[in-house]
Amino acid sequence: MEKLPNCLLVQKLSIMAHITEEQRYQIQALLAAGNKQIEIAQILGKNKSVISRELSRNRLANGKYKPEMAQQYYRYRRKRCRKASKWNNAELKDYIEKQLREDKSPEQICGIMRNEQRCLTISHEAIYQHVWDDKRKGGTLCKHLRNQGRRYQKRSNKKSNRGIIPNRIGIEQRPEIVEQRKRVGDYEVDLIIGKNHKDPILSIVERKSGFGLLRKLPSKEAEVTAQQIIDALLPIKAYVHTITADNGKEFAKHEVVAKALEADFYFATPYHSWERGVNENYNRLLRQYFPKKTSFDAITDQQLKTVQNKLNNRERKRLGFVSPIKYLQSLLLTNVAFAT
Repeated sequence: MEKLPNCLLVQKLSIMAHITEEQRYQIQALLAAGNKQIEIAQILGKNKSVISRELSRNRLANGKYKPEMAQQYYRYRRKRCRKASKWNNAELKDYIEKQLREDKSPEQICGIMRNEQRCLTISHEAIYQHVWDDKRKGGTLCKHLRNQGRRYQKRSNKKSNRGIIPNRIGIEQRPEIVEQRKRVGDYEVDLIIGKNHKDPILSIVERKSGFGLLRKLPSKEAEVTAQQIIDALLPIKAYVHTITADNGKEFAKHEVVAKALEADFYFATPYHSWERGVNENYNRLLRQYFPKKTSFDAITDQQLKTVQNKLNNRERKRLGFVSPIKYLQSLLLTNVAFAT
């Protein structure tokens, strides 16, 4: 489309602009002086259709035109008018729904759109509203959200009744640099359990980047868990400084792990899950693919690898909407150590 010169553009916008209260008094005076609509339009610099529409919409029932009443009618209509919904834009709607079906969160989608410098964007709250509206209509977009619309209750405060792990080193002795997440190499480990407390999956997450590793375990025995942690982290041993776990008996062989990886092993305070917040958040992402109360028996190593790769290539808000893989590769300048 050919662009108009600035002078013509200003003139066009002036013609299209709304009639002001002052101009309504001018219209009344010009009508009283016997001017026709086309003459009034020329004097005010408006299109004749603008004047015609003003008179037809804002006249009184007796046919007279009163500027004060016309201004009241105008204000009333302005309050009732609604902005055009961005969801009317088919391209934007299709883009967002495609991202949702790829398991991106609304906040991630907004961040990605900002990074792509799209001219038309939308808030993550508006995306959530669209998802809930889709759900009310029988749609399935909500199934691609992490919690699928469910709310989880917080754990109540309880005293620890779990067994004591030999030579356990508490999180209070862990270096401050780990808490600050200023380096790569500090990991959190946990088990997620399938239906009937069977078929555990080991999740290992790097605190700074959110990079994760998954392993399916034949049992929760401490020897098995320790060996799987070692097998998973040994290829990147140079980037392993500390490991933090909960107080489950499956981590009782922590000294074996620490010696094999030449790393320090720490335990969080019992029932203080927020002390391992990175791992807890990662497990919630994982539950999107392997929901609670479902059997893990049929999950294959290849399926687990696919989910691991998907999560490691999922953009994260705290990384500026960059994936853990890309973040580590840019930070460490390596394509080998953290390849998945």
